[in-house]
Amino acid sequence: MCWWAENPNGNEFKHHLARVPDYLWLAEDGMKMQGLPSQLWDCILATQALIASNMVEEYGDSLKKAHFFIKESQIKQNPYGDFSKMWPFSKGSWTFSDQDQGWAVSDCTAEALKCVLLLSQIPEEISGEKADNERLYEAVNALLYLQNPISGGFSIWEPPVPQPYLEMLNPSELFANIVVEKEYVENTASIIQALLAFKRLHPRHREDEIEVSVAKAVRFLEGKQWHDGSWYGSWGICFLYATFHALEAIVSAGKTYNNSEAVHKAVKFLLSKQNEEGGWGESTDSCRNDVYTPLDGNRTNLIQTSWAMLGLMLGGQVERDPTPLHKAAKILVNAQMDNGDFPQQELTGVTFKNCMLHYSAYRDIFPLWALAEYRKRVWNK
Repeated sequence: MCWWAENPNGNEFKHHLARVPDYLWLAEDGMKMQGLPSQLWDCILATQALIASNMVEEYGDSLKKAHFFIKESQIKQNPYGDFSKMWPFSKGSWTFSDQDQGWAVSDCTAEALKCVLLLSQIPEEISGEKADNERLYEAVNALLYLQNPISGGFSIWEPPVPQPYLEMLNPSELFANIVVEKEYVENTASIIQALLAFKRLHPRHREDEIEVSVAKAVRFLEGKQWHDGSWYGSWGICFLYATFHALEAIVSAGKTYNNSEAVHKAVKFLLSKQNEEGGWGESTDSCRNDVYTPLDGNRTNLIQTSWAMLGLMLGGQVERDPTPLHKAAKILVNAQMDNGDFPQQELTGVTFKNCMLHYSAYRDIFPLWALAEYRKRVWNK
């Protein structure tokens, strides 16, 4: 609208018009207008789910295309002009949607880096040409920049602002945490995993800094764990997603950093929320009220069931008692439709506490991911 007001026939306005289709999404119940497209985010999660299936030879074409898109979507140059007055830097990072969007996001960068590293370990005839090492180094540099050196947590877009009282200036009656940049559990969890995966394959780049960074980040996660063993999330609804993701990070850190008590408490929390049917379902009220709230009637949500399954498998439930996993896996298998799709249920994404998000691809990504891990860890034992 601004460019149209400036010059309806200008190139800037025409370029914007060309990108309008990026924001349109045809769902089961009609056309939707997205606030922000999620191409990169959906791609990196789907790619990790495919790799988890251990059937990469069968899906090489998909992996090659995804690999190409992920590499091309990395931001390769900083903004033009004197950008540092407004923005630290974005080179080396990834956005939520694509390179042109240009808005660097820490967990998108971390999950994309994890993807590229995983794909680098698959033969090129299946996954395509590997990314240049220099691109990987730039991604790590971007991630390390976003850590709070005191708390150890990682923020989303820019270094944390140690002045939480400024949030009192929030002009919104709906959204929370929109004024002051702070650290987040899910972003920190993603970055821990990315840094550790990078360190294993590229041990010479900023090795000591990564070592210190991960140790601080794990302590941050442990400090954010609630008394009941859960973590509170800001991007998925709400306790289930954050708990799965934090567990994933702490377990991946291994014995060097691992607090087994934190893992034990998290597993106990997840088991305590499994419903009689064998699944899990969490209401959006959890985000608003900061209290775990099941869905009405204690219904099952397939995506949230998948998160809980993944968390339990990471936390060692297979060795203790796989019965809860058997029950959950049966629900997922029976829910799959003839065309391979899973049904769309409640919203499972959230931002700024009260803004609920619809990730339509989650309904296939996370059940696939959970069943893939179940097949490897439980069924094939």
